[in-house]
Amino acid sequence: MHRQKWFDKHSDGGRIIGRRSSSASRFPGTSLRQMKEVLAMAASLLFCVPATATDTQMGGDYLAVATEMDEPRKGTWSSMSASSDDRRVLPHPAPPFRGVIRETAEDSRSHFSPRVRAPQGAPNVLLVMTDDVGFAAASTFGGLIDTPTLDQLAEGGLVYNNFHTTAVCSPSRAALLTGRNHHAVGTGIIPEVATGFPGYNSEIPKNAATIASILKYNGYSTAMFGKHHNVPISQISTSGPFDNWPTSLGFEHFYGFIGSQTDQWAPALIQGTSRIRPPEGQHLDQLLADDLIRWLRNQKAAAPKQPFFAYLAPGTAHAPIQAPRAWIEKFQGRFDQGWNKAQEDIFARQKNAGIIPRTAQLNPLPAHISAWSDLTTDQRRIAARLMEVYAAQVAHFDHQFGRVIAELERMDELDNTLIIFIQGDNGASTQGGRLGTTNDLGALINRPPEPESWLLDSIDLLGGPDAKAHYPAGWAMAMNTPFRYAKRIASHLGGTRTGMVVSWRTHIQRTGGIRPQFQHLIDIAPTILEAAKLPPPEIVDGTPQQSLDGKSMMAGFNDTEAPAVPRVQYFEILGNRAIYANGWMASTTPPKAALAAAFNEPPPSPTAYQWELYNLRRDFSQSTDLARQNPEKLESLKKLWWKEARDNDVLPIDNSVTRARFTAEQRAHVPSRSRYTYWGPGVELERANVAPILNRSYSLNAHVIIPERAGQGVMTSVGSKFSGWSFFLKDGRPVVVEAFSDQPRHHFRLTADEVVTPGPAVIGYEVRYRADEPGVDVSLHINGRQVGSAYFPHRVRMVDQGESFAIGEDIGIPVATDYTDGGPFNGQIEKVHIDILDHLE
Repeated sequence: MHRQKWFDKHSDGGRIIGRRSSSASRFPGTSLRQMKEVLAMAASLLFCVPATATDTQMGGDYLAVATEMDEPRKGTWSSMSASSDDRRVLPHPAPPFRGVIRETAEDSRSHFSPRVRAPQGAPNVLLVMTDDVGFAAASTFGGLIDTPTLDQLAEGGLVYNNFHTTAVCSPSRAALLTGRNHHAVGTGIIPEVATGFPGYNSEIPKNAATIASILKYNGYSTAMFGKHHNVPISQISTSGPFDNWPTSLGFEHFYGFIGSQTDQWAPALIQGTSRIRPPEGQHLDQLLADDLIRWLRNQKAAAPKQPFFAYLAPGTAHAPIQAPRAWIEKFQGRFDQGWNKAQEDIFARQKNAGIIPRTAQLNPLPAHISAWSDLTTDQRRIAARLMEVYAAQVAHFDHQFGRVIAELERMDELDNTLIIFIQGDNGASTQGGRLGTTNDLGALINRPPEPESWLLDSIDLLGGPDAKAHYPAGWAMAMNTPFRYAKRIASHLGGTRTGMVVSWRTHIQRTGGIRPQFQHLIDIAPTILEAAKLPPPEIVDGTPQQSLDGKSMMAGFNDTEAPAVPRVQYFEILGNRAIYANGWMASTTPPKAALAAAFNEPPPSPTAYQWELYNLRRDFSQSTDLARQNPEKLESLKKLWWKEARDNDVLPIDNSVTRARFTAEQRAHVPSRSRYTYWGPGVELERANVAPILNRSYSLNAHVIIPERAGQGVMTSVGSKFSGWSFFLKDGRPVVVEAFSDQPRHHFRLTADEVVTPGPAVIGYEVRYRADEPGVDVSLHINGRQVGSAYFPHRVRMVDQGESFAIGEDIGIPVATDYTDGGPFNGQIEKVHIDILDHLE
């Protein structure tokens, strides 16, 4: 497929052609003469607009600043470059001063430059994308979870049943916001496993401006609410840099969280670039809706004629699955039939509703997924309850979304609001394993044993603040009906196909229809631009832009017979890959390691994957492999995949998920040192900027002043009761607690033999890892003297996401139950030293 680097000017054939790159400095195939012409044109675009532009468009005739004491002279802007009235240079070049300047204000004439305004009739835009919700979850798409708000939106709009994501979180979000393929914008995988290659550095480049930036520079108010998983791990710090945070990507207001997930009952909330404490007892989805409604009211109060772009990206239904108890009870008993029967029921509902063709085939559950009949009675009880929680979370968000829609209607803004609702950034997730878990990240990384008895005892806790649950993999497969596989598997539709609903009352005339054309996340930005009557910009913030990869969907809004646009679309995540070309799809066969809930097996070489072939025009659910019948077609598609891979910075393919890869970006950007010093209370750091105490031997010493009364409270903490460490004083005695998991038997404690006397003291503990054992040796010290020692039989490899390292208190979900309200230290903390003693690979 032909790739256009920026725009059609000043080169042979009217184009500058070069390999697609995330670096704006590489232009293979461009001569020096062409490069000089391009640079000259860029300069003219930055400083010149045509004589024909209007005042509102900031061009045209102007009154030049008087350099002498005479009447201002007439002048015009140069028209050497592209017209500014097509808004292709952002921000718009500043217009000249059009008043008169003399020695006194009395003899001068002032002039305020006009503000940039959106094109006449430009709609409000509400973009919504949920998290890890499968194609078949919502009732709108034949699912068993009631989503009345989305159902109503679909009745008054359009349903898209051939819509695609990248198969995993961060890449999908980058593609959505930029309108470009995910590798081409540095996001071939999640930031946690970024590598030092252009397609995998987790930094959206300056030559790929987001739709938020484009709209902001064209007169829109912009705001984001919810999840932003597009910040490099080394930059997740409230001290910056903020280049990849929402407020630097075009969003004037941000209220949400950074990273892959957060606790819905105790979220790691960010407003702008500052950490804020969430109100207690409220679910995050309610908080997001509250803040969005508050922002809408203020936006329309301040600028009632200014259109808005609001992006709502909840953590629902990514793990941990959590929902209010009343919503969970609504689904009690509704999933007792199990995932096999649920899959069959959903498949029938989808056909009856016309969501899928009558000819579609139901893919059987993969061999590694247990049949419901193979589970014991207790196992079924656990699995059914976990699905009730998942369903409650999806339905609860639908309700909160409904509050936003109701507010728009009350404010008389709904008719001219383009609403795009994407039900999932990928397919449903299988990371809950065979039976599910009460500690999703711990089960994935720390891998504590979770006996059935623990899951049964925790049933009443599921969905609440005392469980970070995830449902079994069997339910994920049912939620992806009729497709095979799930999240992360970019080769198959169970990972990439999700449902979408579009509503725009003043524009879409024939509502309630289903659009079967192939669409992708990269099509959203071009669609919004066309709806707002805006062109893709050529230069943003002084940087020439990559061309958009997506195609606008607007032609199909009112044309039920709109032909499918010829297109090619590649897919790749962690070695699983596919290529779509005009109805055909070639897909690699996922290796066993890629299907595992945890990353326990080394994957095969990426070049050793087998390939499959499907004709999706006749085979909606990707059920019949035609590779043997049509090997020539398969080979041609495989060659096309490699071409697209070279053009989009997909290479090198890397399917590894190792400890070294998890720390690669951090090691590259965060200087390693043997001593870390923190100067007193109030310090709060995120993962990558904390002393690397996990999986290392280290000592921690707090220089404190103990009050006359017994010392109490937390000196340092990291993580939560689901995984973490806390070091505190209780009744004057130093205590260190390690939480390996949320199970009480996995909380290990060492209490000092003596009390710390009032006055200055150095209190510390030391952790020593044993290379040949899973546990650690821990010792406590007061002023250099050992006052206790113990062996903890497990070690924490990773703490819960969204939980900080803090000095002087335990922020968020506490590690220990010995204190309340964060357990603030009642003495003085002058400094804390952490010394790294060695490293266990």
